[in-house]
Order: sequence, then structure tokens, then C-alpha cells
Amino acid sequence: MSSLSVPPPACLKKPFVAPNRHMFGPGPSNVPPRILKAGANPILGHMHPEVFEVMSDIRSGIQYAFQTQNNMTLAVSGTGHTAMECAIFNALEPGEGFLAAANGIWGERAVDIARRIGANVNSIVTHAGGYFTNEEIEQALSKHRPVLFFLTHGESSTGVVHPLDGIGDLCHKYDCLFLVDSVASMGGVPLYMDKQGIDILYTGSQKVLNAPPGTAPISFSERACQKIFNRKIKPVSFFLDMSWLANYWGCDGKLTRIYHHTGPISGFYSLREGLSILAEEGLESSWERHREVAEYFHRGLESMGLKLFVKDKSARLPTVTTIVAPPGYDWKEITTYIMKTHNLEISGGLGPSVGMVLRVGLMGCNSSKANVDMVLGALKDALKHCHKSKV
Repeated sequence: MSSLSVPPPACLKKPFVAPNRHMFGPGPSNVPPRILKAGANPILGHMHPEVFEVMSDIRSGIQYAFQTQNNMTLAVSGTGHTAMECAIFNALEPGEGFLAAANGIWGERAVDIARRIGANVNSIVTHAGGYFTNEEIEQALSKHRPVLFFLTHGESSTGVVHPLDGIGDLCHKYDCLFLVDSVASMGGVPLYMDKQGIDILYTGSQKVLNAPPGTAPISFSERACQKIFNRKIKPVSFFLDMSWLANYWGCDGKLTRIYHHTGPISGFYSLREGLSILAEEGLESSWERHREVAEYFHRGLESMGLKLFVKDKSARLPTVTTIVAPPGYDWKEITTYIMKTHNLEISGGLGPSVGMVLRVGLMGCNSSKANVDMVLGALKDALKHCHKSKV
């Protein structure tokens, strides 16, 4: 007679088989065979010298992808949200000023996180599909005098790529650190961390890099490090405490690394391979490919009579396109039909764009004209077969 009151789950007695699907939403992207193979390498100990070598390669790859010479460059264990929290938790102390530019959901999330740690939070807000001028940003910096200013470079909820030039200089004029979210833009849009005066920059593994979700590259300028390593109190998170992470990643110059947490070894393998593929293609070639494919996609959408959500062509994010939800249609029916009929994922809006747009992400290996043609064909089919209201 067994002493167990909970029997083995029947569902776990049969294997799970994931379908092959075209992942053309805002992320995660498809993972190519080369990265899948890298992730299947044998597991090694998180303190083994071979893993430290992989981590060193990742640091070099991030420095290239970010165009930075910052020594304090690493990948946190977690998705882009983890990197956002790592940046805010380490750079801000309770009562200090935080300013966020909110032109989509990621600015809203940053505000939420900063409030949770007791920061003095302010935000500037614009409509979905819009962005801020440098004059508007300077006015807010002058008024609120924050120690940290947050901006999303590639706002995946609205399809906007935000201009960055000159903002770093404005932040430093007002003795403020410049924090940038590049989860949806890095590798697909020109980005120069050092030249653009960005103090903290992070991205995710699952977008242009085409690696599985779970690792998030991040880098800190010397100016940011001066703030982070001279705090009055410890960060609220032990897991994301940069004084520990700097040592684990070999950024602090110490000969001995101390155990902090068990890193996602398979995730490290995959991230390294994604960065390797980006380095082989070359950043400028990747930027140009994403631009060309996005413009080809936009022309195809307009030829179908569909409208792009972001009116300013220069502000359209090449990696995630937002399409005005076709009038008279239920956007959920369109995305469901395309998934069921074409085995292809596109998504609806998120945050302030819910109900307003369809979002199509073509990132990394998914950014090709052949995939654009596939999406356009699926959309044409959906508009032909989905119910259209006559009202």
C-alpha cells in the first residue's frame, strides 16, 4: 500500500510534442537549428572554467551588439523584465527621483517597478504611436530633476522606434543617468551605446538574437557604476544585486568568483550562438536587412489597403510592425484564423494599443522577404474568410 496521496500525473506519462510554428508575433522569435543545437550541448557546472569562457564570449558579443566598451557588461538570468528590474533596483534608492517616458506599455511597466521600491516617480506620456521631442524631454528633466531617466528604444506595443541622439547629453546636463530598453530593437535598428551617451542598456535573448527566452544582456557605463556601487543601502533584490553579479560574470577584476546563483547554462550556450550569428552577419548588415524587409512589408500592406499605425515613417520600428486593425473585423478572429489555418502567429495590441492594432514581428532569421510574402498571403486569406460587420 503506497503512502502517497497524490498519484503520478497521467499527463506526464506521455511525451509532449511541440508543433513547428511560424513565430511572427512580437516575440519570441523562431530559434534556428544552429542555436537549438548549441543549447543541446552537455550541461557543465556553473562555476566550471569552460562556462566562464562561454560567459566571457557572451560579454564580448554584447559589447559588440551594444557598441560599447563598458567593462560592466553581462547577461542576467531571466527575460527582459529581469533586466529592467536589475537596472532600476540597482540604480535607484528609495526616495530618489525617477522619470519615465511612456509611449507604450514598457514605460508604464518601468513606472510600476520604480514605485514598488519607493522611488519618487514621474512620467511624461504621449499617445500610442507617438514619441517625444528632445525639447519635451529636457523640459521634464529640468522640472523633475530625476537621478534616472527611462526610455524605450523599440516600443513593441505600438511599433515605434524612438530617436536617441542627444538625449544622453541632456540627461548628463541634469546629472541624470540614461536608461534604455532595447529588447525589441537591438540588432534590428542602429544603436550606439557609448556614442549616444546611454548609461544603462538592456535587451532580451528571444527577439533579433533568436535565442530561447531566459537571458537578458545588460551593460552599465562607468557613470552608472559610480552610482550603483556607492549606494547607501543594498538593492531590494539579492538575485539582481550588481555587486554579486559583477563578480559572477568576472566584471569586478577579482581573481576569485564567488557562488551567487546557478546560471542557465543551456541559455548561455544559446545566447552565445545568437551573438555569434549576429557578429558573423555584421551589425550594419543586420540593420540594413531589417530595414529593407520592413519597408517591403509596409509596401505590401499598403497595396492591400491596410494602414500602418505609426504615421511617421522614420519612427516605424523595423522589427515589429503595427497595422491598424481592419475596420469591421474582430482582430481576435483574424489572429485565431491565421494561427489555425496557416500555423502562423501574429498578435493583437498590448497595453495602450489593445484593440487598435495587429502586430507582426520579423526579427533575426525571421526577417526575410519570403516571410513577408507568407504573412501577406495569410492576411489576405483571413480578410477573405473572417466575418466583416456591415455596420
